[in-house]
Amino acid sequence: MLSKIIPAQLLGALTLFLHTINTFFWFVPILVFALLKMLLPVQSATRGINYLLNNCASGWISVNRLITAVTKPIEWQIDIPENLSDDDWYLVVANHQSWVDILALQQVFNRKIPFLKFFLKQELFWVPVLGIAWWALDFPFMKRYTKSYIKKNPHKKGKDFETTKKACEKFKSLPISIMNFAEGTRFTQLKHDKQKSPFQYLLKPKSGGIGYVLALMDEVEHLLDVTINYPDNRDFSFWDFLCGKVRKIQLQARLIEIPETIKGNYIEDPECRKSVQRWINVLWKEKDETLARLNQTSETNS
Repeated sequence: MLSKIIPAQLLGALTLFLHTINTFFWFVPILVFALLKMLLPVQSATRGINYLLNNCASGWISVNRLITAVTKPIEWQIDIPENLSDDDWYLVVANHQSWVDILALQQVFNRKIPFLKFFLKQELFWVPVLGIAWWALDFPFMKRYTKSYIKKNPHKKGKDFETTKKACEKFKSLPISIMNFAEGTRFTQLKHDKQKSPFQYLLKPKSGGIGYVLALMDEVEHLLDVTINYPDNRDFSFWDFLCGKVRKIQLQARLIEIPETIKGNYIEDPECRKSVQRWINVLWKEKDETLARLNQTSETNS
């Protein structure tokens, strides 16, 4: 284990270098296949190229997982369903505390369910290398507007739905896992207090992303509800993770069949929107209880 013989800051720099090299290695075939898909806009060709793209992305994640295992002594405590399949569609929902969440989700579920696709802020398209890779892998880029902006520019209303609709049309051709951080942002105590969140460990969940997917994709029948916890690290940065300062990651997941009662017209039906929000609030209450239990158990064992 490199963390035992290399100082933390040097370990962080080495880990970042290895992840960067791995990213550039997989970026080349991903970009080539994406350009080929643009030149061959035939459904049968597109499906085959998407399969190759997703396999490249899974290879990327597999090497990232190896880098993490070699460089950092992380204790993984994982409890996930056994009956997962990479031939089914999933809506994956998780709490959000750090960029590390994405690495944890990818590493735990890689090749157990279809490749995870995230809805990203439009600004992330300009992240060097990664932005182009996400575009090539059909990650949807969302332009988010504030309520005040919509009020001043009413013609922009519904643009986020149109983006989601176009993305979901692409997702119908091949089994996919659609990832949603329902809180909409990373948890901090400041955000928690500002929101006056009723939950101890979570921000208030939002129903928009989940409601749109349920309304647009009949293929999605299961929700994978994921709870991520870092019991020894209440406040940490991604750099802390690279330096080996995150020593334990707990990840629990449960598979939930999505009720037919919330698969209505989320876009136009106010009652449907209320039903989806109530359902998510119940899930979030249960998630908060799970986090409380995990943290209490960790404190007892420490």
